[in-house]
Amino acid sequence: MSLNTAANIPDQDGFYQELLSAHDGLSKAESDALNARLILILCNHIGDRAVISAALDAAK
Repeated sequence: MSLNTAANIPDQDGFYQELLSAHDGLSKAESDALNARLILILCNHIGDRAVISAALDAAK
């Protein structure tokens, strides 16, 4: 499996709004913790170390 960096989320605007809403009312520390948990959950879901490493490189 290779890293897909092309737009791939249906209803991108709806997803972005859902992501922002998840942070509503959170402090900076709580928001950072939510992001960390989300990243770990999604990395676990992907499960492919090569893809996760490629994503880390792309994010840099």
